[in-house]
Amino acid sequence: MHTNRLIDEKSPYLLQHAHNPVDWYPWGPEAFQKARQEGKPIFLSIGYSTCHWCHVMERESFENETIAALMNRHFVAIKVDREERPDVDRIYMAFVQATTGGGGWPMSVWLTTDLKPFYGGTYFPPEQRYGHPGFPMVLERVAEAWQQDRGRIEESSRQAVEQLTKQSAVGPAGPGSALRPDKDTLDAGFYVFRRTFDSRYAGFGEAPKFPRPVALNFLLRYYARTKNQEALDMVTATLREMAKGGMYDQLGGGFHRYSVDARWFVPHFEKMLYDQAQLAVSYLEAFQITGDTSYAEIARGILDYVLRDMRDPDGGFYSAEDADSVIDPAHPEEKGEGAFYVWTQSEIEAVAGQPAAEWFCHRFGVEPGGNVENDPHQEFTGRNILYQAHPDEDPAHVAGIQEAAHSLLEARNRRVRPHLDDKVLTAWNGLMISAFAKAGAVLAEPRYADAARRAADFIANRMYDAETGILLRRYRQGAAAIPGFLDDYAFFTQALLDLYETDFEWRELELAIRLAEKTIELFEDTEHGAFYSTAAGDPTLVMRIKEDYDGAEPSGNSIAVLNLLRLAQITDRRDFQTSAARALEAFGSRMVAAPVGVPQMLVAYEFSISKPKQIILVGERDAPDTRHLLDALHSRFLPHRIALLVNAESRHALARYLPTVANMTAIGGKATAHVCEDYACKLPTADVAVFAQLLQ
Repeated sequence: MHTNRLIDEKSPYLLQHAHNPVDWYPWGPEAFQKARQEGKPIFLSIGYSTCHWCHVMERESFENETIAALMNRHFVAIKVDREERPDVDRIYMAFVQATTGGGGWPMSVWLTTDLKPFYGGTYFPPEQRYGHPGFPMVLERVAEAWQQDRGRIEESSRQAVEQLTKQSAVGPAGPGSALRPDKDTLDAGFYVFRRTFDSRYAGFGEAPKFPRPVALNFLLRYYARTKNQEALDMVTATLREMAKGGMYDQLGGGFHRYSVDARWFVPHFEKMLYDQAQLAVSYLEAFQITGDTSYAEIARGILDYVLRDMRDPDGGFYSAEDADSVIDPAHPEEKGEGAFYVWTQSEIEAVAGQPAAEWFCHRFGVEPGGNVENDPHQEFTGRNILYQAHPDEDPAHVAGIQEAAHSLLEARNRRVRPHLDDKVLTAWNGLMISAFAKAGAVLAEPRYADAARRAADFIANRMYDAETGILLRRYRQGAAAIPGFLDDYAFFTQALLDLYETDFEWRELELAIRLAEKTIELFEDTEHGAFYSTAAGDPTLVMRIKEDYDGAEPSGNSIAVLNLLRLAQITDRRDFQTSAARALEAFGSRMVAAPVGVPQMLVAYEFSISKPKQIILVGERDAPDTRHLLDALHSRFLPHRIALLVNAESRHALARYLPTVANMTAIGGKATAHVCEDYACKLPTADVAVFAQLLQ
């Protein structure tokens, strides 16, 4: 069997292409040198291991001997896993979006020998169809243009990079500018989401519908600030409708990537770690605000799925599960979208037996001939996507339905599972640790807090060098690699802060402080404000970008700013406050002109103009009286607060930052709460009811 250089890589995506007849190289000096020596342009293909159209293009083109020969003759071919190298992906995605008006994966970009892009697109079919030119024809035309007009191509690629650098520049608006944020900016953000809210099925915009937790984060904090009921209603309706649809895995828990229709029914069946992490937090916060336990149940469903199917035995969390899976074990090469998750009615009846199967089918919308009406690719013929079609309150039915669900989940687990991308990414683990830490606190569930701690230790012990302060991005099969990017530092710092506010281990706060310092050192633009996504000094990157778009994940900038604001409250350090303020100023015009793109930055801005409470508890960490105070704290949605615990272990260290802590004592030997604002404290109390009032 043919193998290429990707066989030595760790990325599951690159390994998927290691047996293609294409002479693939990983991103690195060997490929760049070959391009320069042979004077050939580079064909850069970027994707990820659970990407449906990446699989399609591989099957159609990269496994095709004739097309591969064409690629090998004219180009140096490089494969990049966008999840390992978001820095490379961002640069060339900016080019593809600017030149074609769209983007996505697989991404196909042609570069000059000095790595500047000159032509690009996404998926190309093997022959002309879907309004796309055929890939071989594109390859021949690009090769011909390069041979005949190389000088002009190199000049236009240089101009393209110059233009992109200008467009992505971020800096503060001048004094008196209308583009400086104020409280009205938050209202404007709310009205943008209100305008695009789907009042029928909830969510924002039309199909396809994506869960965008950053928008929910903003709206919940806007509600906390203004008590505008509509902001809360938009969030709770979206969370309810998503959980009812096929978007939510009704048997195994966890959410799929997005819904192809407006009503959250037919999902794209891929499951991403970052969606689980952020949505778990959204459901937990909705539970804190409303007290409605159904939100807590969905959060548990997400977290239990991750613990069961997405966790490394040593505690880290895996990246994703594929949408495509084997349809029939007798033909493992044939895969279909969602095959692992869908059912015929007769399969359900065979597993669950009557009458439970009948109750289950009614509850979850199962039809004898299948329940997917709009099925353009005929992927679900005769099959059913489970969704909550009808409530069933009859106690006998409820018990039977639960038993049927349990049996069906066991039967499903005997099917061929979708491909698992088992690399551990620091940034995504950071998001997941935050979710488990918050769940441990809000649901008073020790196993969730323990999962957060184990994952944080996994990153700290295997992907962090305490001597240099460098965090690595990716771990797989015993090897950690790739110096971390802004989002790795930011999301993991946030995770440590959230974990500290759950279990109050001093070392977690200490590491968060060190990582925040390193973030400033490596990424901050001290002249114009804000943070670059990459550290300086990588000659292979044709530009440095300050990512600000809060999309499927929050931007590294939004979370870095929020971390610094929280740490400034905890440590009273001026430098943290200054860096955060500079970044907010730099992104001010984006917040004013296009709030829909930066909802998480609006969260950071909103925190910066609020008066956060400093909640300082004096007591022993695991003592019952301390836990009673913590339960009162964690049961409330208080986005503008920091929490500290003063005990024998932390008193001296905390007093270095906040001298007042040195004299704080427990009243009558009982755990005592000091609630402060701007470091001016109310009278301390050991009474849980009084503490609860002070939190209002």
